[in-house]
Amino acid sequence: MTPGHPHHNDDRYARDRYTEDWRREVERYRRDIVFESTLRGFPFRFTSTWGLFSPREVDLGTDMLLQEVEVIPSDDCLDLGAGYGPIGLTLARLAPQGETLMVDRDFVAVEYANRNAEANRVPNARAMLSNGFADVPEDRRFDLVATNLPAKVGNEMTTILFADAYDRMRADGRFYLVTLSGMRKYIQRTLEEIFGNYEKVRQGRQHTVHLAVRDER
Repeated sequence: MTPGHPHHNDDRYARDRYTEDWRREVERYRRDIVFESTLRGFPFRFTSTWGLFSPREVDLGTDMLLQEVEVIPSDDCLDLGAGYGPIGLTLARLAPQGETLMVDRDFVAVEYANRNAEANRVPNARAMLSNGFADVPEDRRFDLVATNLPAKVGNEMTTILFADAYDRMRADGRFYLVTLSGMRKYIQRTLEEIFGNYEKVRQGRQHTVHLAVRDER
């Protein structure tokens, strides 16, 4: 009979302990992330999860956009690429007489945005799955479209989104977006091509807020 090697048992014990530790860590990551944030004077309690953009706090770009966006109480709004809903839910609160639609191509984001609309009692906002405007009903028109545009979207998709935003806006509709400041020249050029106008609303070190208007005069 071969004598046992006690250190083998030690190795197994250490490995089991290590496995237990990372499994506990994984279970912790699976739990919903819950945080509170005040946006444009409205208190929100957001639930999010890992894999969504900026899951533990509202990011600086979104916060900057929401500080600058001008909303009329009757506006019908669209939040393009809504994530768990901070932009869309704020727009809906600022435009209680209008309807706000939040769209995202990630079904997890849509689920959390709808949960947050319900939990924060925002009845005039809902989220749906759509790659940009692809599944937004043809007859829906908006007074205001807002987005925190990720740099990784790429120029081709950005052009599609801008053109679709223009086509789906009412006369004098406003298109607000925030991007990394390094993208600002490209954004200006593309908005001027499609909308025929451009305004740099605010530029910070990291982010810039842009505005284009569907002006039919």
